[in-house]
Amino acid sequence: MKGATQGDNRAVSPPPLHQSIAADAFTPPAPFRAFAVRSDEPAHAWDARAPYARVHAVRAGLVEDAAIAALAAAGYPRVDIEETFAVDYAPTGWSELAAIVGEDGLPQRLAAALRHTRVLGDDPAPYARCVASRVDFLASRGAGFHNDVGRHWSRCLFWILALDLRDVEFVMPHAGVRLPLAVGDLLVFDQTMAHGLCRPADRGRAVAASFEHGEGDRQLFLTGEIELPDERWAALGSPWLPVEAHAARGALDLMVAEFDDRSGAVKRPGSLRDGLSRAVCHVDAAAALNPGAASESEWRDVPER
Repeated sequence: MKGATQGDNRAVSPPPLHQSIAADAFTPPAPFRAFAVRSDEPAHAWDARAPYARVHAVRAGLVEDAAIAALAAAGYPRVDIEETFAVDYAPTGWSELAAIVGEDGLPQRLAAALRHTRVLGDDPAPYARCVASRVDFLASRGAGFHNDVGRHWSRCLFWILALDLRDVEFVMPHAGVRLPLAVGDLLVFDQTMAHGLCRPADRGRAVAASFEHGEGDRQLFLTGEIELPDERWAALGSPWLPVEAHAARGALDLMVAEFDDRSGAVKRPGSLRDGLSRAVCHVDAAAALNPGAASESEWRDVPER
């Protein structure tokens, strides 16, 4: 077809509509004045970063209606979301997805859409690599407030591409974000901040009873990770700094925060006062949960700066 790219038999689409949304209305609970993200990896054992203060929405027409329906039909049988607020993942791959939709241009279009965010800079190659690294089906039936910090996720942003949903908002209660979602929307966000899926009528609260009425209450996405090197975190305004710098700002360590799934309120904030001291190191805890991740000798050898 004239104007179509190789491996993509779709007609040329209009440029994606990219919206960069402020996510900096940070509202930590007393006695804290800010948020910080620590790591359970040796390279950042004694460091933390501030949360990324933007959410990106790309409304790009990446997938045609028939292909979206085919992806939803293939994805739902692989996940278990019978209970409200259930969230489940199913690994997949681009070859499998190409067979489902009947063409192989989706990862290239997704990488091009992600490039509009500029979170990895201007070069298209890193976006292609991050898209190729992992893709999963993600399903939910609403989602209570939670965050994702463990393992290498402290170095990542998440992307989600909406395949099936109705009357749902993406909400980050501590960042001032309430964003209505539609099928085909692509979001990029910092998953270390509390986030959930809510009904607009519930005014920023995640209410389980609002997702108890059958198939119309379930959601399906494709999802993956954008791993950022240290220099990109610095360019985005969230450099990795010694924990003392964040302690001086009165920051709450998001690695140890727990959230009320309905309101997003931080549970027992008074017990989290020492999260940004050198008396606390998350690397040994991660190694205990996953012995292959890092041995005690590996992180003990990391110099304290």
